[in-house]
Amino acid sequence: MQLYNTLTRTIEPIQADNDKSLGLYACGPTVYDHTHLGHLRKYIMDDVLVRALRQTGFSVTHVQNITDVGHLTSDGDTGEDKLEKGAKKQGLTAWQVAQQFEEFYWQSMEAVNVVRPDVSCRATDHIESQLQLVKTLEKKGFTYVIASDGVYFDTSLLDDYGKLSGQKREEKKAGARLDLVEGKRNPTDFAVWKFEREGENRAMVWPSPWAERSFPGWHIECSAMSMQYLGPQFTIHTGGIDHIPVHHTNEIAQSEAAMGKQPFVRYWVHHNFLQIEGEKMSKSLGNFFTVEDLEKRGIHPLAFRLLLLGSHYRSELNFTWENALGAQSAYMRLLRTVVELPAQSERTVLSQDKLEKVDRYREQFLAALHADLNTPQALATMWEVTKSNIPSGDKYDLLLFFDEVFGLKLSHAEEVLKEIDQLQKSQEPEITPEIQALLDKRATARANQDWQT
Repeated sequence: MQLYNTLTRTIEPIQADNDKSLGLYACGPTVYDHTHLGHLRKYIMDDVLVRALRQTGFSVTHVQNITDVGHLTSDGDTGEDKLEKGAKKQGLTAWQVAQQFEEFYWQSMEAVNVVRPDVSCRATDHIESQLQLVKTLEKKGFTYVIASDGVYFDTSLLDDYGKLSGQKREEKKAGARLDLVEGKRNPTDFAVWKFEREGENRAMVWPSPWAERSFPGWHIECSAMSMQYLGPQFTIHTGGIDHIPVHHTNEIAQSEAAMGKQPFVRYWVHHNFLQIEGEKMSKSLGNFFTVEDLEKRGIHPLAFRLLLLGSHYRSELNFTWENALGAQSAYMRLLRTVVELPAQSERTVLSQDKLEKVDRYREQFLAALHADLNTPQALATMWEVTKSNIPSGDKYDLLLFFDEVFGLKLSHAEEVLKEIDQLQKSQEPEITPEIQALLDKRATARANQDWQT
């Protein structure tokens, strides 16, 4: 299996850490607001990747974080903690907000049939491991303290800082954020540990050697938790393309500095955005839809999953209600095809020609997935199979084999069709007795060619 590696900017064959075992760390949600369809694209395609790796024969340990502290509104070193901001917006505590939106996240994942990670780790449950990592960096001379602000990582000490994005140090300095913190030695330096500001009165704070009331920086959590569960070096790390220039660049810097080993991660896999009307779907822009919005419009969440499979994970995808409805129509056709196929036990002896066809379809499907997770091509093979003349039992087996990766619940096709029917019925306006009487009157009038009524 081959994947595009952001670090080397080439498509490379996947080599496991140990024989066929590999560790995969996926950047998860910041639980201060609703999980939206833009997030779901990333998590669904992570799920497809893990399923494909496992079908290929890899033993995958899938770890995903839950960011429930430390992610500032700037995505850098300034601004309000997103959890604290969400608490004010919701009229709750930061802890309550984190719990509420983590539950919403898992409900959304279940709706789109994402397999739970082997390890789901909250930042607030791993404060000590993050603190120890910062202490290690301090001991090795990679950090400095800015009074009343935080502990910062000195990026000038690394010759290869920024290698993930391919930017040279001068370019990164020129493009550094304008919200510079006074006291930074370099524009690209970043906080690994933050101090509560005077009068801030944060809900989420912990004592540290540098301040009595303090909290971890956003980047440090992913380094600490990934290495805790997968070791100082592991195979695959996924995220959105917006993570490349800052978050993942800083993860690499602090992890390799602390452990003294390279590479921290062998393959970096990044997903492109889901857009709406030409803009990235995001919480900050307020232009997002959720699973609940899909269902309110009568669209099954798995139809949305099918829509995503039709686009390559590294390509932008523009979401419209029209293409969502189109995906639902296609999904219903697929489900009906599966329902109409005879049971697996109904077999015929395959001719050599049909036997070769079955094998060819399987090979086409795997070849597509192994070519940088080309789900559009793999999906095309599935549609080809539905129209083929191979025996029904073998067709059924092939479709379920494909669905081990696609995750469209084809083995429960009849049940899903009923769910779609219920969703669509819920969209129909309630017909009161008065409205029904009027409809009956008009129907009778039309039958009598009474065009005035």
